[in-house]
Amino acid sequence: MEKQVLDFTVVIEQDEDEIYVANVPELVGCYTQGKTLQEVLERIREAIEMCLECNEEKINPMTFIGIQKSV
Repeated sequence: MEKQVLDFTVVIEQDEDEIYVANVPELVGCYTQGKTLQEVLERIREAIEMCLECNEEKINPMTFIGIQKSV
């Protein structure tokens, strides 16, 4: 059986303690954190896999449009 490949948009931010926080808007509750970008990217892949295993709802992919920072 061939494994299905899904693409998700991952939002990565850095908090006041310089910890990276990543979340996947398409998967409610799918987020993680790490001290480095490499670490947070590895962890978000794991989090996505776990969310997909636990998520019985249909995933509705969104199209990434862009980012707007409001001041």
